[in-house]
Amino acid sequence: MNILITSAGRRGYLVRYFKEALAGKGEVHVGNSSEIAAALAYADRAVVTPLIYAPGYIDFLLKYCIDNKITAIVSLFDVDLYMLAINKERFAEIGVNVIVSDPEVVSVCNDKWLTYEFCKNNGIKTVDTMMSKEKVLEKIKKGELNYPIIIKPRWGMGSISILQANSEVELDVLTEMCRRNIRESYLKYEAGTDLEHAVIYQPFIDADEYGMDIINDLEGNYITTIVRKKIAMRSGETDCAVVIKDNHMEEVGEKIGKTLGHIANLDADFLVTEDDVYLLEMNARFGGGYPFSHLAGINLPRAIVAWLEGKTEGCRDLLTVKKYDRIVQKDIGFVELSCTL
Repeated sequence: MNILITSAGRRGYLVRYFKEALAGKGEVHVGNSSEIAAALAYADRAVVTPLIYAPGYIDFLLKYCIDNKITAIVSLFDVDLYMLAINKERFAEIGVNVIVSDPEVVSVCNDKWLTYEFCKNNGIKTVDTMMSKEKVLEKIKKGELNYPIIIKPRWGMGSISILQANSEVELDVLTEMCRRNIRESYLKYEAGTDLEHAVIYQPFIDADEYGMDIINDLEGNYITTIVRKKIAMRSGETDCAVVIKDNHMEEVGEKIGKTLGHIANLDADFLVTEDDVYLLEMNARFGGGYPFSHLAGINLPRAIVAWLEGKTEGCRDLLTVKKYDRIVQKDIGFVELSCTL
């Protein structure tokens, strides 16, 4: 069994997790459009791919899978997810299982406006979201909303261009800055479908931020939820966190997993106040906080390998956190995560 991880970036730890999961039964191949991506160094075999939106990207991957007897593909990048999702059947025709949710599910996660609508339609508490500056000003005038206002890309990731406006003047200036940043970054590819409505607005909420890994199997059946309290962030990823047990948050995760029906991991962010839990955003992939879940007892890569082999018994044990403790980042010349249990 050979697994190809695409858009791996700097997540060498996930390459290592999948190599450990295969335990010599196959190879982990890693693809990235940049030859300097750190994760390439961890692979059994590495390949530099075309850019995701290049005309030959999918054909390149199909040929690579055939030539290298790839069994499954796992992607670590939001833009890549949608391209793989809409071409999932082409890979299935050559015997390759793409571990990705349906295009509709990926769209709900990638598009923060669709995330907001999904929550409203399914009774999941979320942050009020507006898609026009005029709506924001109208609510402020009515006393329904106050500054500061968070301005962010509708199709955003990695905390790119998340801005805070404290006045109407700043709202105008930062809206245009956000639009410009979208046009000048890879966010332009998804935003290009509706550039006029590529910016969204949310009220600032003074709250603790939590993350969840909401795990389904390869058929979209709910398995479990792992909750993390975020201590520190870096470039939109969790840098330090505590894995905790919280029944209410796990119930929210279960509702989302069963309603959305995603495949494998859903990385979700929440704001937690004294009153309740509010979904902020979802990513239909392994997120930057997954290592904390892994070190606390979860082993999704090994479960994915077992599912691909047709096994179900024992998989739930791989996805049960048996101990909860603090997981910290330790810098000893390179970034290493360690766990004290």
